[in-house]
Amino acid sequence: MSAVDRRKTTAAAVSVYSNLTLTAAKLAAAIASGSVLVLSEVAHSLGDILASALAWMSVRVADKPADAEHPYGHGKVESLAGLAEAALLLVAAGFVAFEAVTRISHPEPIQVNIAFWIVLITAIWNVFIGRYLRKTAKLTDSVALHADAAHITADIVTSAGILVGLGLVWLTKIHWIDPVCALALTAWIVYTAIKIARSTISLLLDETLPPEELDRIKNLIASHPDVRGFHQLRTRKSGSHRHIDAHLLLDDDLSLLEAHRITEEIEDLIRSALPNVSISLHMEPHHAELAHRMKMHNDPPNEARL
Repeated sequence: MSAVDRRKTTAAAVSVYSNLTLTAAKLAAAIASGSVLVLSEVAHSLGDILASALAWMSVRVADKPADAEHPYGHGKVESLAGLAEAALLLVAAGFVAFEAVTRISHPEPIQVNIAFWIVLITAIWNVFIGRYLRKTAKLTDSVALHADAAHITADIVTSAGILVGLGLVWLTKIHWIDPVCALALTAWIVYTAIKIARSTISLLLDETLPPEELDRIKNLIASHPDVRGFHQLRTRKSGSHRHIDAHLLLDDDLSLLEAHRITEEIEDLIRSALPNVSISLHMEPHHAELAHRMKMHNDPPNEARL
């Protein structure tokens, strides 16, 4: 296992154990205080535990090398895990909404002090865990860890809302504020779920790489002095792995050995600029390809540098 893979797996495992510990603390607070706000946060955290477990398992599977049955690798497992996390958030939101409506109809007194301090401590802890996960996700380019970090951010926001709600209950002694605030938090949970789902679905649908990465690839190909043009540039991302295909237009009289050297040099340029890259370059004779396109299609390659 590479250093990057170990970093991803360790971060995912830390997230799992952290969520287990914090959820146990919140559950104790919910039982002791009777707060629906804290109870809803327990449901949210249970979703986070499953999400963290999915992230941990997915990064282990996603980083397995390509094999005969999966020639493009296993990177999309991370996207599937991200989609599952979004679904879990929506389930948590539904549970929160149900409990909140029930308590609005039948308000009950709560023990504010116990709930307030436990939620505050767990929120502070999550700030540090969230920073760690975001940093690791950025360094390793992990979709699953990015999604897991988004969960932690959602936890921090919801915890802040819970603290505000508990504070209002303590100041006003109006206990139905507790479930009303819980209901309001469902909007944030749903927003986070939709945001995660959109980013992971785009990867599952083989959306092209971001514009800045595409421009970098095009500039690198075009910068090589022996490349006369290129076309059919196709890119996609699977987990943290980038796949790049392109047709290169080279001088017609080049030997196979010379053409191979040029493609290797371009591949090395792209690999030095972008991490986790798999490249497939097809070599074509410049003038012969242009003549063929004009004769058969009346259209030269769109990205050919003439």
